[in-house]
Amino acid sequence: MALETLSPDWEFDRLDDGSQKIHAEVQLKNYGKFLEEYTSQLRRIEDALDDSVGDVWDFSLDPISLKLLPYEQSSLLELINTENKVLNKVITVYAALCCEIKKLKYEAETTFYNGLLFYGEGATDSSMVEGDSQIQMGRFISFLQELSCFVTRCYEVVMNVIHQLAVLYTSNKNAPKIIETSGVHFQTMYEHLGELLTVLLTLDEIVDNHATLKDHWTMYKRLLKSVHHNPSKFGIQEDKLKPFEKLLLKLEGQLLDGMIFQACIEQQFDSLNGGVAVSKNSAFAEEFAYNIRTIFANVEAKLGEPSEIDQRDKYVGICGLFVLHFQIFRTVDKKFYKSLLDIGKKVPAITLTANIIWFPDNFLVQKMPAAAKLLDRRSHHTIKTHRESFLQQKAQSLTKEMQSYYVFVSSWMTKMESILFKEQRMDKFAEDLTNRCNVFIQKRVISDKKYSEQRLDVLSALVLAENTLNGPSTKQRRLIVSLALSVGTQMKTFKDEELLPLQVVMKKLDLISELGERIRTQCDCCFLYWHRAVFPIYLDDVYENAVDASRLQYMFSALRDCVPAMMHSRHLESYEVLLECYDKEIMEVLNEHLLDKLCKEIEKDLRLSVHTHLKLDDRNPFRVGMKDLAHFFSLNPIRFFNRFIDIKVYVTHYLDKTFYNLTTVALHDWATYSEMRNLATQRYGLFMTEAHLPSQTLEQGLDVLEIMRNIHVFVSRYLYNLNNQIFIERASNNKHLNTINIRHVANSIRTHGTGIMNTTVNFTYQFLRKKFYIFSQFMYDEHIKSRLIKDIRFFREVKDQNDHKYPFERAEKFNRGIRKLGMTPDGQSYLDQFRQLISQIGNAMGYVRMIRSGGLHCCSSAIRFVPDLEDIVNFEELVKEEGLSEETQKAARQLDSVLTDLTRNSAEGTEYFKMLVDVFAPEFRSPKNMHLRNFYIIVPPLTLNFVEHSISCKEKLNKKNKSGAAFTDDGFAMGVAYILKLLDQYQEFDSLHWFQSVREKYVKEIRAVAKQQNVQSTTQDEKLLQTMNLTHKRLEVCLQEFELLYFSLSSARIFFRADKTAAEENQEKREEESAKTSNGDLSSTAPTDPVVK
Repeated sequence: MALETLSPDWEFDRLDDGSQKIHAEVQLKNYGKFLEEYTSQLRRIEDALDDSVGDVWDFSLDPISLKLLPYEQSSLLELINTENKVLNKVITVYAALCCEIKKLKYEAETTFYNGLLFYGEGATDSSMVEGDSQIQMGRFISFLQELSCFVTRCYEVVMNVIHQLAVLYTSNKNAPKIIETSGVHFQTMYEHLGELLTVLLTLDEIVDNHATLKDHWTMYKRLLKSVHHNPSKFGIQEDKLKPFEKLLLKLEGQLLDGMIFQACIEQQFDSLNGGVAVSKNSAFAEEFAYNIRTIFANVEAKLGEPSEIDQRDKYVGICGLFVLHFQIFRTVDKKFYKSLLDIGKKVPAITLTANIIWFPDNFLVQKMPAAAKLLDRRSHHTIKTHRESFLQQKAQSLTKEMQSYYVFVSSWMTKMESILFKEQRMDKFAEDLTNRCNVFIQKRVISDKKYSEQRLDVLSALVLAENTLNGPSTKQRRLIVSLALSVGTQMKTFKDEELLPLQVVMKKLDLISELGERIRTQCDCCFLYWHRAVFPIYLDDVYENAVDASRLQYMFSALRDCVPAMMHSRHLESYEVLLECYDKEIMEVLNEHLLDKLCKEIEKDLRLSVHTHLKLDDRNPFRVGMKDLAHFFSLNPIRFFNRFIDIKVYVTHYLDKTFYNLTTVALHDWATYSEMRNLATQRYGLFMTEAHLPSQTLEQGLDVLEIMRNIHVFVSRYLYNLNNQIFIERASNNKHLNTINIRHVANSIRTHGTGIMNTTVNFTYQFLRKKFYIFSQFMYDEHIKSRLIKDIRFFREVKDQNDHKYPFERAEKFNRGIRKLGMTPDGQSYLDQFRQLISQIGNAMGYVRMIRSGGLHCCSSAIRFVPDLEDIVNFEELVKEEGLSEETQKAARQLDSVLTDLTRNSAEGTEYFKMLVDVFAPEFRSPKNMHLRNFYIIVPPLTLNFVEHSISCKEKLNKKNKSGAAFTDDGFAMGVAYILKLLDQYQEFDSLHWFQSVREKYVKEIRAVAKQQNVQSTTQDEKLLQTMNLTHKRLEVCLQEFELLYFSLSSARIFFRADKTAAEENQEKREEESAKTSNGDLSSTAPTDPVVK
């Protein structure tokens, strides 16, 4: 429609001039560029969401994982289903007991071990207050009650296992046999029983090694006694207290006295009232001992070997079973007992869990003292000696072993990689194993034709094993197969050469089925919590060998393994408190031993690289070595608890913060820090933030803050020029002298803010106090005071004769007299030093003047953006009229106050001179400082001394050695003017008419020399003429210098209102105050109404 309405005049000519094509190409290029940018953005997002955040798998970031553990959905009764009902019952009972033991073991390892181990953790002795221990134990009682129930259950299971086995292996010939047991050895049952005994033994060891738990228990019992004496105070009913105390006694006896294992083996296994007989059952005793020996024979071969897997844990169980056998049957196989003890030579100690170490020899001696007496003491001593030498040997060979393990693991990884890359159907491996077992068993079953009762048991057992294997290799199925084969392999059903391959295949099936679980158990680094002392050493090593920085990911992954175990702690308000403590501790160690060291090293490297021209130290990598810290910055962020540890970001932030803060303190270093930022990007890939601070101008000069801090140095090293308001450096090692003027000060004030002005004046006040103390001491000196009093008396006597002018000769005489008092090593008299003191006081006043001028300059620069200073609108009122938000009103109010301050400051400025006069004048004019009243009479000699010094400095300007050269020093004039004002002695000084006297003297001498020149010009004596010319010139220079000093002093006096005396100023002040009060009275009385009576 739109095209139809267009006028024909607007139609384009059909001629193609190529412009459309060019335009299209540009658009296409732009579109291509957009697509590229968009693709890179998408890739960045994908990378951020991908698992590449950490090199290690993280359960919280990668919530989906593949669990290869088969799950059994059939019950034991469904699995154990043969036509042989008796065998069914036997296998079912034993399988159920084994499953129960596995569950109890799992519960102990996850809940009870960790609950006990972590008791007392998360609270340091310093952070705990009185009563915390009792509160922790109070929370822990419920856990101990649960543990008590658990231990009781373990006792019942042990009892049941013994009874079930004793019933099967009975020596009573009259009792009916359940199944034929000759040649049947349920080794699996004994292994499971050993595991349960290991659990009880481990609980004993944990409690025995837990000093904190015992201490807190004692304190808790003590608290309970206090409660018992006064239950109402604690809000507890007395009738509930006794049962609770009984419960505590029961818990202590059962759990905390180290009797958990002992109480289990000391149970009454013989049932009363004609039940199961155990201790007198010789067949069971023999079977029990046989199984212990068989398990030990399997374990012993692998103990201490490189191919060892879980044999140590089984050895602990064997020791438990042996002690139980001794406790029940009271017989001991001395040879076997010695074999058990000899294992201590190969394996001196076994870690049961976390940091709990168990010594088998101590255990066997303690639990079987009667058996221990059978062996001589030497055997026990040998084992202990072996233990010590084993430790020493391990300490020496640790490095070598670590290297061999490293090589072994590396070769294993390479081998695994190559196997996995081969095209093999790994999923058929387990199936192949099962088929082998099935075929093997079927062949054997079919070949047996004679069916006696015993053979029926064997046949049923083999059929059960076959049927069970025909399914997933779950724990339950493998357990049933193991029990079934215990029955099925009797009566020489299999030849030895046939049985061995079957056992190997079954072992492989067990290994492959439990592979995931075994790897998880072996790779669980929860033990690191108890060896946290290693972490700082590890970090130091990583820092030293920066090439291995990528290892950090794995270390933090290992440290995270401690978390699930810590969740079972019950002594704190919540396990999260413990996790927070752990998190805080690890982060503190990481900061101290890696991050902070890394930050400082990077900063040091950048500084030294930027300042290479200073040649600070040897940077040759061939001599001092080289550490490439850039490896740390290529690491991906490490996840730890609820934070990501990004080393690159941490170091970047540290450098940003440091450079910003240091630039703020010394703004003139901004270029150096900018260079260091660029270097950090180039060398380490650290992208840093620009400081965006107001960088200083090229003519910044010395900073106000720096001068303020070192004002005593500044006033002695710089000279003041009154007319140009400029400070010039007295001397410098460089070829140039630094200067400071109003612009420099204004720039500094703009950088630091106007608040710095008042601080500077306060610093100046402190400085002046110290200088005036020295000033007073000089004036009080007897030599000086007596001369000044003489001069005052002399002037009063001769002033009428000299036309009220102070004689020039008297001043010269004073100067000479002072020189006689002594000179400093560098040739200065006391008067020279006094002149310098006054110059420094004057320089300080000149600096205050410059600060005020700089402040006004800064304010006027800031206020120049306001259109009309006479008519500034009130922004707050305008904002309120518009009804804007509270924040906007606050901002407007702030703007109004800033504008008001700027307007006032730019208009008037603060009268700092008046303040500094008012603060010192009362003290100077007080009667106790009468010696200062002589000051005006020392000014003439001082001016004479100053002029001599000034001429000397100016003459040095034309010499090659310009040391001590100067062309201005108006600080002296400022100092004299200021001190005269403080003493209110302008009139006294003026009464000397000193400068008139000087002028008259020099004019008179100049005229005399000129007259002589005229006379001598006729004689043509050139040498004499030259001398006279020099004299004439010198006199003119002296007169000129005095004139300059007079003008400077007159100018300086204007700052201090020299036209008025102190009395006149006071009179003026009183008149102003009375005028104010009279105005106030009028304003207060004017509007009042007449009183009606």
